[in-house]
Amino acid sequence: MKIVLEKAYKHLSNDKIMYFLINKFQDKIDWGNRYNSNYALSIANLIIEQQISFKAAITIKKKFHDLISNKSNKQILELENSTIQKIGVSFKKVEYMKNVLSFFAENHLDLESLDQNQIEKKLIKIKGIGKWTIEMFLMFVVLKPDIFSFGDLALINSIKKNYGITKKNEISKLTLSWSPYRTVASLLLWFSIEKNLFYDLNNKS
Repeated sequence: MKIVLEKAYKHLSNDKIMYFLINKFQDKIDWGNRYNSNYALSIANLIIEQQISFKAAITIKKKFHDLISNKSNKQILELENSTIQKIGVSFKKVEYMKNVLSFFAENHLDLESLDQNQIEKKLIKIKGIGKWTIEMFLMFVVLKPDIFSFGDLALINSIKKNYGITKKNEISKLTLSWSPYRTVASLLLWFSIEKNLFYDLNNKS
């Protein structure tokens, strides 16, 4: 992973704004900090993150971790829905989380042997799993280096603030220039918006 990051920073440095973000945040990037070999639980955590703030997600995920500590996936499935709801998870999200746990209990997926499209086709069949969740899974769990999520508002807002562009075709063209390291570019953009630190668009250098 370290070698991939080094290659990514070298490639992305051709973009002066990415170069700025790399200098600010490269020491803070921990790409593998959300990796979990239990794929079902990793997706359950991503479901918690759907459509809520970053800080709220951290709090609820901590409560979920405490709730399921030392429990198997089968035991988690057997928990009453209301028990999981009490930590701040909506009724629908509890259902979606259990859909994921059931799917992985019934299907053995060797994700290492599957490409990105194959993974997407398998996971999209699970009720409650959409494109954003799959993209986050590919980024943080499967550790694919070239993923960008156009459905992630924080990423789009970070691009708008750092690059001053708003049109979808311009954003799409920009992200293609980061390939094959769009995941790493995304990590930098997230740090930028989280820390409220952006490239000075009045800087002409």
